[in-house]
Amino acid sequence: MGIFSNSPFAKYVHAIKQSPRGIYNHQLILTVVMYALGGMPKGWDEGTTASVTQLKSFQREFGITPKGNPGQISNIVSFVNLTAGIGALLSFFLNDKLGRIWSYRLYMAIYAAGNLIETFSYGSLPALYVGRLVAGAGIGALTVVGPMAIVEIAPAMTRGLMTLWFNVCMLSSQMVGIFVVFGCNSHIPASKNLQYQIPFFVQCFVPAIGVIMSFFLHESPRWLCLRGRNEEALKTLTTLRGMRSDDPFLLNEWEMMATQLAREQSEFGDTGYGSIIRETFRVRSNLRRIQLTVVAYILAQFSGANSVTNYLPEIFGIIGVESTDVKVYASGLYALAKLICCIAASLFFVDALGRRKSLFTGVTVQAICHSYLAGYLFWFMRNEDGMPKGASDMAIGVIYIHAFGWAVGLYTLPYLFGAELWPNRIRSFGGALSQGFHWLFYFAITKATPSLLNTMNQWGAFVFFVGWCIIALVYAYIMVPETAGRALENMDALFENPWYMMRKVAVAAPSNKLDEEFGNTTVADSKSMVSQIERVR
Repeated sequence: MGIFSNSPFAKYVHAIKQSPRGIYNHQLILTVVMYALGGMPKGWDEGTTASVTQLKSFQREFGITPKGNPGQISNIVSFVNLTAGIGALLSFFLNDKLGRIWSYRLYMAIYAAGNLIETFSYGSLPALYVGRLVAGAGIGALTVVGPMAIVEIAPAMTRGLMTLWFNVCMLSSQMVGIFVVFGCNSHIPASKNLQYQIPFFVQCFVPAIGVIMSFFLHESPRWLCLRGRNEEALKTLTTLRGMRSDDPFLLNEWEMMATQLAREQSEFGDTGYGSIIRETFRVRSNLRRIQLTVVAYILAQFSGANSVTNYLPEIFGIIGVESTDVKVYASGLYALAKLICCIAASLFFVDALGRRKSLFTGVTVQAICHSYLAGYLFWFMRNEDGMPKGASDMAIGVIYIHAFGWAVGLYTLPYLFGAELWPNRIRSFGGALSQGFHWLFYFAITKATPSLLNTMNQWGAFVFFVGWCIIALVYAYIMVPETAGRALENMDALFENPWYMMRKVAVAAPSNKLDEEFGNTTVADSKSMVSQIERVR
């Protein structure tokens, strides 16, 4: 018991138990869930598209097959990532103007429209491409606004856990999407177009649910405060925290939020696009934030996990799985494994163990798995008949173990960093910039993966991925700070030092010291804020 009581997870649980009563209320939980549903479009698309191209009805209707037309298949899978990058970048112009909740509704509608075009493309490749491009714009923008809104409303102690609900929704929908394709392949004849249309059409249910929920839930109080709607921000914060209006915890959070925003605006001017862009690229600490988030996404893509995810049926074929049903079913089990591992990451790693240790753990597991697959394929390609069955089964098992490393490290943490590291005033632009780079690199790696596998004799591609995992470990050790437990308004202290000092200031301050670092609420301030809250109510 003594060892467990001193473990990071035990301390995490203790801190949650010591949180103010009512802070984890149904208004907060439902609002986080609503924004987290913004992750489902990306996951569902990943789970559906590559598997749909394996369906006989799709191949008959569009006249293409993975073996006969690899270029077209690659376009269908990867084009969504191209416009996702553009959509993510352009979302900056709407996220602060419309607000988090109206932007969310708009992006969900764009994604649904793209899926409807895909559903009714009826064998026209140009129409299918248009649908993929439209859906991608919505998907990319949602990956900006979803994590950003959750970060802005979640309590500091559980910010990592709640933000990863976005990734949990992403992986849940990926698994559902794969099994929908599996069900259609098993129960609908290949002679009917419904076999491939249903997997596209059912994706429209998620936007409908999310948009309906949004009319009963809440805007980000930090965005309201950013727009000068302080009374509404106070009222929303009080509702989301489920506390009395004179609670010291609530008063302190409000003071930190309002003071930081006032400080940013007095130092950098208005909230116009030009002012925000200048602040992002001219302030040295913000340039360090750009470097950290962009490099994190680059490392995530080149670590090879998205190559495995998007081309998993083909990779199963490479290691010896031949049946289409088995490929799709095994892909669904892989998505389930990632989902379970992502839930474990949210509960036991990102907040309890910390961001840095989670990265080290995840990337190390990825590197080991890629190494085994490289060695297996190296011998398998030379002596297929001489490979023991145990080695083949182990190769399949390693792919599932790889899901753990990916979920704990480079899958979840770049999303969290891209949302939580930025000052309130430029969070939308910073998130849009980092996600834009993420999607463009994602497009590049998904487009290049088939060629990478072919030109490197398949096994060489996994050696390539191992090399990038090693680079990721070195980078995380030197450059990645620890942000678990820090208030959003307290992130600046991490980036005021030179890059080579980052490791020395990597450990976050304990939660009970956050007030000391940022400034305590005086009695007079508390009384003033209580009066302001009472006027609002």
